[in-house]
Parts: sequence; structure tokens; C-alpha cells
Amino acid sequence: MTRPPLPPFNEDTAAEKVRLAEDAWNGRSPEKVALAYTADSLWRNRSDFISGREEIIAFLTRKWTRELDYRLIKELWAFTGNRIAVRFAYEWRDENGSWFRSYGNENWEFSQDGLMRHRIASINDLPISENDRLFRWPQGPRPKDHPGLSDLNL
Repeated sequence: MTRPPLPPFNEDTAAEKVRLAEDAWNGRSPEKVALAYTADSLWRNRSDFISGREEIIAFLTRKWTRELDYRLIKELWAFTGNRIAVRFAYEWRDENGSWFRSYGNENWEFSQDGLMRHRIASINDLPISENDRLFRWPQGPRPKDHPGLSDLNL
């Protein structure tokens, strides 16, 4: 199984890989998202250490149960060979209705078949008011005409 675009990346294929990942995560299907990772993929997400697709599915299931109305924007930061660096922001609310914008950076490493084998994420949460939300599209992928992070000065 391959997951194009494949490494080595150029600017266009790296940006495409980032947008495909953003769209998948905005779909909030842990099983579908996990298919983009190698069977033995290793993650560090905040202070969680995750290994393999089953743990990825369990982690994302917990995440999207807790982070309600999740909306994500990713942006390419840098790339080389089989690695991509991404910055991102996402908005979500908790079960009490409090809103947050989470900011972070990810480092990705891909196998030759285009599946991600390493994901290292550092994330910080900022409480925001409902009025300060910027990501208001319907659940699912961000519309093509919605501004990105740089356009929103995030």
C-alpha cells in the first residue's frame, strides 16, 4: 500500500501532504486517520507516547470525545527528503462549553511508501471566548476558500 504523495518531497508535494493530513484529521475518524501511519508508527503527542495503529485509534477516539467541535488548520513550515515540519492551530470546546485554541508544531518522518512512521507534536492550549473563534466551518475538511494560519495572523 502506498500513500501519495511519496518522498522525497518538494514544496508542492509537501504542502499537498499537509493538506491531506489536515482534511483527514478534520474528518475525525480515528480508523481512517490511522491508515496514514505505518503499522508500527511512533508518536509523541504532548506527554503521550503512542506506538502503532491500535494505540493511534484509541488515542484519537479519546481526543475527539474530549475535544468537541474540533476544527484544525495545518501549514507547511519546512521539508526535506522524507521529513516535513508543520505548524498548526485548532479550536475546540470542552464538555462545559469552554473554548480553546491549541497551537503547536509537528515533525513528521515518512517511509518510502508515503506512510508516516514518526510524529512528534508539541502543543499549547489557550482559553478563548466563543466570540474569538475563527474556525467556524461545518464539521469536516476546511473549505478551500477559508483562510489559512498565515492569512489569519496566527
